[in-house]
Amino acid sequence: MSIMSTYRPCPACGSESISDLPELAPDPWRIGQCDACALVYLRNPVDYDALEAEDLAWETKFATEAAQREKKRGRLKRFARAVRGIAKRIRGDNQRFYTRLLGTGRMLDIGCANLIRMGPPNVPFGIELSKHFAEGADKVMRAAGGYCLQGAGAERIFDFPENFFDGIVMSSYLEHEVQFPAVLEGAFRALRPGGRIYIRVPNFSALNRKVSGADWPGFRHPDHVTYFTPATLKDTVQRAGFDFKLVNRHKIWLDDNIQALAIKPAA
Repeated sequence: MSIMSTYRPCPACGSESISDLPELAPDPWRIGQCDACALVYLRNPVDYDALEAEDLAWETKFATEAAQREKKRGRLKRFARAVRGIAKRIRGDNQRFYTRLLGTGRMLDIGCANLIRMGPPNVPFGIELSKHFAEGADKVMRAAGGYCLQGAGAERIFDFPENFFDGIVMSSYLEHEVQFPAVLEGAFRALRPGGRIYIRVPNFSALNRKVSGADWPGFRHPDHVTYFTPATLKDTVQRAGFDFKLVNRHKIWLDDNIQALAIKPAA
């Protein structure tokens, strides 16, 4: 496993004035908060090659980490999970949810795993770091008129044409991306004017995180590298040229996740 030997500056604004938060991460990991823009992030992440390797690949770690998180769940965490389950049932299936937020057309899912979140009448495209998942997603997407690229989102996003997509999904993805400013820059380029990105990331300002401390399920070392609040996510999205809109504004203080839209201004 290749860990950064030096601590990186703030990936959002470039500041080197960072306050360490040692209580939030075990050795050898170091989480810090930027004194300039308040972003909280992992200062010494591993490289993409390590995350593609078998021992750190998402599909290898997910089952183990899910079991560990379940053991740590207290009453508040179980209540929050129940609230999310009720909201999901009210909201309906993912296809209707994404269609309501993004419309239809050519849809890109970054960090798609082996899923297709938006089927016909949409044309599905994907980017997936895991070689195993990318291969499976590509077969299904090609049958529906699209395809999936294997690799890092911040690199492969530039392999698509300009103004190509009608919508982009970044669900449980952006918190994994070391170079998130680059992937948003590429997404702005690849999205048509007026197009939207749906973003879902862990909510560092949630009540559950404040109560749980280092046991918060949103901490996953080393594959979660950025811990957004609504304010820092808004700042990040606007730095890339997008307008910002919270989807779950009414319950954001309780929700362990932020759901938001990044909207490319119309031409």
